[in-house]
Amino acid sequence: MLQNTPTSFSSLGLSEAILRAIHSIGFEHPTPIQSVVIPHSLQGKDVIGLAQTGSGKTAAFCIPIAERLLHSPKSISPPTGLILCPTREIALQTKTFLDLFGKHHHLTTACIIGGVKIAPQITALKKHPDIVVATPGRLMDHMEKGNVRLDKVKELVLDEADHMLDLGFLPQIENILYALPRERQTLMFSATMSPSIERLAQRFLNNPTRIDVLPEGRAAVGISHRVYMVDATNKQACLLALLTQESGSTLVFTQTKVDANWVFRTLEKAGLQVTRMHSDCTQRDREDSLLGFREGKYRIMVATGIASRGIDVPGIQHVVNFDMPDSVEEYIHRAGRTARGNAIGLVSTIATWQDKPMLRDIEKTINQEVPRCTLPGVPPYIELKNVRPFGRGRRF
Repeated sequence: MLQNTPTSFSSLGLSEAILRAIHSIGFEHPTPIQSVVIPHSLQGKDVIGLAQTGSGKTAAFCIPIAERLLHSPKSISPPTGLILCPTREIALQTKTFLDLFGKHHHLTTACIIGGVKIAPQITALKKHPDIVVATPGRLMDHMEKGNVRLDKVKELVLDEADHMLDLGFLPQIENILYALPRERQTLMFSATMSPSIERLAQRFLNNPTRIDVLPEGRAAVGISHRVYMVDATNKQACLLALLTQESGSTLVFTQTKVDANWVFRTLEKAGLQVTRMHSDCTQRDREDSLLGFREGKYRIMVATGIASRGIDVPGIQHVVNFDMPDSVEEYIHRAGRTARGNAIGLVSTIATWQDKPMLRDIEKTINQEVPRCTLPGVPPYIELKNVRPFGRGRRF
């Protein structure tokens, strides 16, 4: 469960205009990441921020950017702020935040993402926005076409840097960063400090301050975890029984787009209010699905890992892993879709015997054994522990 600090925003060195914007949307006290990042950012320092999903890091970098960037004269065509995001949804969410905090300084923001028509983005760039929020691939498209220059950027944010690297954006990120001025402020946020993130920081950040507010065990708090061990042939029955037992707003994760479509159709045939989201969906369909899910038109959303980070949908009570994720980090990010703010949430994982090594890694990371649960009518897979049938037999 995310806790705010007793510190006040007014003690962080922010102007009255920004404080009015903060208070107008109901913010009273900063979160831990905000209380530490904002003062360092206002001083112009480079920052590496390590924080879990749902920690309030978007505001942690949007607020100081809105404070530091004065409205650029129209004679200056390039943007002075650049925020790189791994997915379209995170970019759109960030633009919304900047629109809130930038209005008192008349800051303008353009959102440059893939999956939509490029012509409106060209029009937006011709209006000389102060800040560009972009996914790396689409920004490179505009750079190659000469639609945007980055040589006047003063403020750079790399949001969800680990996820951008996971998606294979390192070549685009490098090309973009080489196009920026050497004299700039860079804020980089990540949920992990992997060797690849370390190398990126060493190459492109200047003596950064490292701020780590990840909880012990690197797992979000306020979340109950449980697992249903079944044979692979019983996964569908397990999911249907689980969704019948738990009636709240639910996000179901699959590994592939094919599985997402299959699970979506299965749940739809069962009469459940369900939508889906994956990379083959058009941007309009993704936006409609998110809006319908957020407003309660759909109780269930089936999604691939594209939805595991950065989508702030309040009120998700239940996350279901229909397929086990590939990494512990991905499990934590999926889990972070629930228990947003001060809420609590539930994460249920449907697992087979093949998933046991990953399950052990997850338990080690969150520092607890995940309870094994059963559902009426769904035969459980019985785990055998500490069995050595033949001398050197393995531990199962």
